[in-house]
Amino acid sequence: MNYLDFEKPLAEIEGKANELRALAKTSEGMDVEKEAAALDAKAGQMLKDLYGGLTAWRKCQVARHPDRPHCKSYIEALFTEYTPLAGDRNFADDHAVMGGMARLGDRPVMVIGHEKGHDTKTRIERNFGMARPEGYRKAIRLLDLADRFNLPVVTLVDTPGAYPGKGAEERGQSEAIARSTEKSLQIGVPVVSVVIGEGGSGGAVAFATANRVAMLEHSIYSVISPEGCASILWKDAEKMREAAEALRLTAQDLKQLGVVDRIIKEPLGGAQRDRAATIKAVGEALESMIGELADKSRAALIKDRRKKFLDMGRKGLAA
Repeated sequence: MNYLDFEKPLAEIEGKANELRALAKTSEGMDVEKEAAALDAKAGQMLKDLYGGLTAWRKCQVARHPDRPHCKSYIEALFTEYTPLAGDRNFADDHAVMGGMARLGDRPVMVIGHEKGHDTKTRIERNFGMARPEGYRKAIRLLDLADRFNLPVVTLVDTPGAYPGKGAEERGQSEAIARSTEKSLQIGVPVVSVVIGEGGSGGAVAFATANRVAMLEHSIYSVISPEGCASILWKDAEKMREAAEALRLTAQDLKQLGVVDRIIKEPLGGAQRDRAATIKAVGEALESMIGELADKSRAALIKDRRKKFLDMGRKGLAA
């Protein structure tokens, strides 16, 4: 278990309980269960206290936790007959974006998502979930296929933002993001999206332009990272805590503003503490959202999606 900075007191208590139990295994006749149970109870209460009142910045830390399930984990657990589709038919295959045809339950769908990787090797291979233009052009190709074959689209958003490198800019990063967003608005099939970790900048919007958008309880979704915002506004990245509060990037804030439609509850302590329960909850939310849209016509789906985004500004001003 990887502990975040604010979880260090919890790590000490849970560590002591584990040490006691390990000692008992090597020493016959030693009964430590009572002491270990007391430590477990103390740790459980501390976990409730910590996660009962997370600040916006702490939610950012939880959303970025390396042990949270990523796109690949959801695809492997929730979808069957997954057939990955690669390449943008123009430049290359971007490994930060994965997608293909699959089944969610008995329903054929197109699934697309950002993949961050789970260790050093795969994180480098996946570019930490930061897509280049070819990643968004691959997504456009898959959206076109979904529209052609009348497949609902599922997108899983988890990116710090689009890759800001020189090569990406030379190959038309902003144009690729804009066209991916445009394509999401144009297709006549249900589009549902879940922010499973970080929803960073236009790189996230390009995948989250959907009829229904959900967020995991401790995920974030924002136009810019708190560190980037603090660097621009105060010339000091260390003011990221203040920036996180000002950005209103939490699921709870965004539900109130009308940017997202539902919040998917996470296990106590975050998705990283019970990956299976989190994945199951996301699967149930996806099936529910697709079910809400299943009987709508192509024209109604397009109108619904456009209205959703046009209404955001009005709701935001009212809030």
